[in-house]
Amino acid sequence: MTQFTPFDASEFLDNPDVIAEYLAAALEDPDPEVFVAALGDVAKARGMTQIAKDSGLGRESLYKALSPGSKLRYETVRKVMSGLGVRLTITPTP
Repeated sequence: MTQFTPFDASEFLDNPDVIAEYLAAALEDPDPEVFVAALGDVAKARGMTQIAKDSGLGRESLYKALSPGSKLRYETVRKVMSGLGVRLTITPTP
């Protein structure tokens, strides 16, 4: 019988362009949980301790903020995005 291991997106988030595309695709989903999960994947790929330090959040607070079902505040999103070295931009729809 074939055994499969769970897919872990963080294993493939190894450069800034891939990370930006991954977050942009997640942001297009109408379910906000998808974007929160994507932020968590990127933070895991970069190292949660380092992202907590770079964002000015405690490590436990970062884990809690990026957990499923969390109600992430905009200021927390900004801090995490800053810690990840990415930013949100607005463009008109085609």
